[in-house]
Amino acid sequence: MGIQQQATSARLKVGVVGIGWAGQQHLKAYSAIEGVDIVAVAGMEEDLLAQMKQEYGIPHAFARWEDMIGLEGMDAISVAVPTFLHAPISIAALERGLHVLSEKPLARNGDEGRAMVEAARKAGRVLDVAFNHRRRGDIQKLKSIIDDGGLGRPYYAKGSWLRRAGIPTLGSWFTNPELAGGGPLADIGVHVLDYSLHLLGEPKVLSVSAQTHSELGPQGRGGNARYTAGPVSHKFEVEDFATAFIRLEGGGTLILEAGWASYREVDDLLDFTVYGTDGGAELRAVGAPLQPVGSLRIFTDKEGENADYEPEAIPGLAHQAVVDDFVAAVRGGETVWGQHDGSLALSRALILDACYKSALEQREVVLW
Repeated sequence: MGIQQQATSARLKVGVVGIGWAGQQHLKAYSAIEGVDIVAVAGMEEDLLAQMKQEYGIPHAFARWEDMIGLEGMDAISVAVPTFLHAPISIAALERGLHVLSEKPLARNGDEGRAMVEAARKAGRVLDVAFNHRRRGDIQKLKSIIDDGGLGRPYYAKGSWLRRAGIPTLGSWFTNPELAGGGPLADIGVHVLDYSLHLLGEPKVLSVSAQTHSELGPQGRGGNARYTAGPVSHKFEVEDFATAFIRLEGGGTLILEAGWASYREVDDLLDFTVYGTDGGAELRAVGAPLQPVGSLRIFTDKEGENADYEPEAIPGLAHQAVVDDFVAAVRGGETVWGQHDGSLALSRALILDACYKSALEQREVVLW
């Protein structure tokens, strides 16, 4: 299918690699979009693969992703598999002329991420990454307030995603650095980094000073019924808590926290606090991500009097919004594709690399 023909064809043919929770979100989202046909799915879980094939009426199902991307007639794929497979699958798909939507993080490290971006640019195809938490309704509401100047110039911010006992599948690929790229900093911290920089208007990160801790996971603690541990196949070799001090261009500061396991309240906390020259804000989503809207408070004054308020926010569309945007980009044609080459996700990967390097070498790492 030719480039322009691909962009304007009546129906978009897509495939999904990976049928875990994330892959199922992509399948559900594609099925809700007019003019999109899910023509292929790939996964290693035989029974679940058959179930997804039947549930969504998918004509082709594969155990191997290599076989799926060789299917003729596809336009795009989603990659929703363990992190170590993001780069090889995405690059192979891009080289076949397919557009790619990958789960986060972009890759295990910046080098792999850079190879993915280069492949997207060489192929002239879309490479997007699923940063679904920036699509939360409360984050979108706060973004509109900041962009409208409601807080003045932001100069300090702190973002966190913290769990009490939330190591995902203790003893699985998640706890192996060669497969996952890192622990909570790479897994959920990348979301915090993404929505924090998004809210602040994408300031350039100048340097980072980070620390990682691995205290509970190595003892077999930090998992619960929600994050069920299957047969233990990997040692716990990543961090279970991380924090970073991030210097921003223009003198701003961002503090980031990401924890799978620590002795704190039971419910997850996803939050963001920001101080600006004309106001401040505090977003707290207790129970996130299951809680679609958190509490949002704006602190400001008017003519010297307290003018604090609590704006209303509605639930965002999460993965549906991510997939909607990806499909819109693919349908946008050549003039749009170049704007979606994975560069933003690569910038996040390079910052995470710097954080891990800082923690390992116990020093500040300069990016610019």
